[in-house]
This record gives sequence, C-alpha cells and structure tokens, in this order.
Amino acid sequence: MVAVAVLAYFLVVALGVLLVVFPGYRRRFISTLLGALSNGATPVVNVGSRCSSGFRRTCESSRQGLAGLRLFVSSRPLLVGSAFFLVVAPSLIALTLRSPAVFDFSDDGQIADRQIAILLEGEQLVPPAPLPPEVFTTREVELIRPDVINASRNWTLLDQLFTQRLLVVFKLMKERHGYDMVLIEGYRSPERQARLAEQGSHVTQAGANMSYHQYGLAADSAFYRDGKVVISERDPWAMRGYQLYGEIAEQVGLTWGGRWKMLDYGHVELRRKGVLGRNVVQ
Repeated sequence: MVAVAVLAYFLVVALGVLLVVFPGYRRRFISTLLGALSNGATPVVNVGSRCSSGFRRTCESSRQGLAGLRLFVSSRPLLVGSAFFLVVAPSLIALTLRSPAVFDFSDDGQIADRQIAILLEGEQLVPPAPLPPEVFTTREVELIRPDVINASRNWTLLDQLFTQRLLVVFKLMKERHGYDMVLIEGYRSPERQARLAEQGSHVTQAGANMSYHQYGLAADSAFYRDGKVVISERDPWAMRGYQLYGEIAEQVGLTWGGRWKMLDYGHVELRRKGVLGRNVVQ
C-alpha cells in the first residue's frame, strides 16, 4: 500500500513538473484532454499508433510534443537528471526510512485491537495481590537483579493511566498466552535511580529524574511460573513471553524496552512530553 501511494505521488509530481516546465507540452496536453472529452472520453492508448480520423490532429500534436520532449532530454541530460532526482528523492527517502510503527501514545489515539479498546474503556482493573518477598530472593533473581528486593512494587505509586494499560497487558498475557506476569519494579525514587546509574551503563543509562520510573510511568515485569519468578531471557519460554509481552504492550500504546539498543525486555513505559527532567515530589 505504501509503495503504491509513493508511486502515485511520484507520477503526479512528475506530471506537474512536466506541465510547468514545458508550456508547449502543457498546451498539447490540454488540447489532447479536451479532444478526448469531446469525442466521448475515448482513451488514447498509444499516441504512436495509427490515429483515427477524429483524433488525427490530436495525435499529431502529441507526437510533436513527445518528439520535442525527447530532443530536450537528449540535449540537456544533466539538467533533466537533476530535476528527476529532486522529484524522486523524497519518495525514495520515505521508502528507505520506513520502519515498523512504534507508538508514542497520545490519549486520543486509535487502538486497533477491539478487545484492547473495550478493556481500556471498560471498568478499572485491579492490581494483583502482592507476592511474598521471598520469591524475589531466589538465586536467579539475585543474579539478574541483585537489588530487586529493595525495589518498589507498590501499584498505588504508579500513574493511573499507565497502571490500567499495564494491567490490560497482564490480563491479555494470561488469557491469550497463559503467562502469569509479575511486577518487578514500578516507581523508582531519584536517589535509587542515581545509585543504579553509578553502577554503570550496563545497569541503566538514565540518571536521576531522567527515567520514567521516577514519574510512575514505567515498570519492569517478569513471569511467575511454578511459584518462582522467571526473569532470564535465556529460558526459551521466558524469551517467547517477552516477545508477546512487547507486542501487546505496544498495542496499548506503551514503549517496550525490547526494541532498544540496550535491550530491556521486561521494561515498558508510557511516554509523555515535558516529563523527564522535572523534580519529583513523591
């Protein structure tokens, strides 16, 4: 669809440039069009073919126009090539830079999935009951997120709109794919963010007040299976879950960390302009 639209755009622009740059050809084009309309709008399929008596003058004018155009092109190849490049370049750039859509959600945007739209417009979902602290102290959790025991999993500290979107993701992950989701960390204080940043860029690249966690607009999540929290993407089951999690999160308007250069599969955030950098009073 995009390729067809770009091609149509190119043809319209090329025709417009042709008619503006070549006045003689513009007159012939208009006379050809008027001639076609006055004779029942019969299309001129090939102006180089044999003409009927009613169209002989129109066809002859078209031949002369095409001959003049060929002469102009052959005598000024550099000029014609430059003009052609200027016309084609925007379309080529648009096609080259085209990438999968990534949501930078606004509240008045359209949600394509009908079930998701109904959930977002329906009754308010309730956060799940908190898990016992010991599930966050297993060897796997400590190896991957050694300080997660100190992380906040208080849903009330999160932005209400973000909370509902994240709960919709949790609900659909369970209903559609059988994954139980668990919140690893929600709100994060500026002080904690600064401490994490001091540990190096492999932990976080955001300083204090430069992460959506400080504004209750981000969360890190993982999976809950057989009474244990599963975080590592080395587990094929978990890796598949992260991919599904990212797909649903993007469908509800969240930004997924699994598309970043520094991969953060469990992270999602609701971006808002003018938020980052503001001092937070929590």
